[in-house]
Order: sequence, then structure tokens, then C-alpha cells
Amino acid sequence: MADEQTQAQAPVKPAAPGRKKKPKELAVVNQAGCTGCEVCLEVCPVDCIYVISGPEYDVHKKLVEIDLDVCIGCKLCVKYCPWDTIEMVDTDKAPEIAKEWTQRTVLPEKDWMKGAPAEVGEFFPTVFYGEKPPV
Repeated sequence: MADEQTQAQAPVKPAAPGRKKKPKELAVVNQAGCTGCEVCLEVCPVDCIYVISGPEYDVHKKLVEIDLDVCIGCKLCVKYCPWDTIEMVDTDKAPEIAKEWTQRTVLPEKDWMKGAPAEVGEFFPTVFYGEKPPV
């Protein structure tokens, strides 16, 4: 009986440590060119990239979004994005650029996303994340 109740669950992502210093640049996704291929998820050392499901969970219309509060500006996602759709932006300008380039978001409660015209999407669970990102 106990074995039946113990089912495999996706690992829960630990909370990111507090930032000691603000990076000079942050990564921002231009979702107009994003294919949702998830290459960036594999290289991100701080797990700040989330997958947003397509309409009605259409896996062919997924997008990714970067949590600017967690991004450390390492540039790995920019380097490995096969579609050149992620750019490094000056930290002070990143929130405005993110609002402009974001079509669908799972982080609408973040200060830097408030008031954005982006559609609120649903978090798409992946092998990297088992549950919705913390706000």
C-alpha cells in the first residue's frame, strides 16, 4: 500500500539565493523569434528560464521567459540560443525591453511585468521544473 502512494514526482526547484551584486546586463527573450526549443534551459546555471505553454497546451507554440530577478547575466543562454532570440540588455533597461518583447508570461505579478500587454500563459512543466515558479 505504501508503495502505491509513493509515486515519482518531479523535483522541486530550490529558491534562488539572494543576489550579492546587480549584474551589468540581463538576458531578455524576444518571444517573436522564440520556438520554445528549451536549449537555454539546459545551459542556465541559475534556472531562471521558464517555459510557457502554447494555447491549449500546444507543444508546438511554447515560449520561454527569463526571470530578471534571478538572472545573473552569465550570457550562456545568448551564446547557445540557436535562433538568436535572446539578447543581453543593460540591467536598467531590461524591465522595459522585457515588457515590450514578451507576448506570453507566467510571471505577471513581478514588478517589472506589471502593466505589460502580454497575455498571461500557463506554466509548462518540464524535466527541469516540477511546479510553477515562485513569485
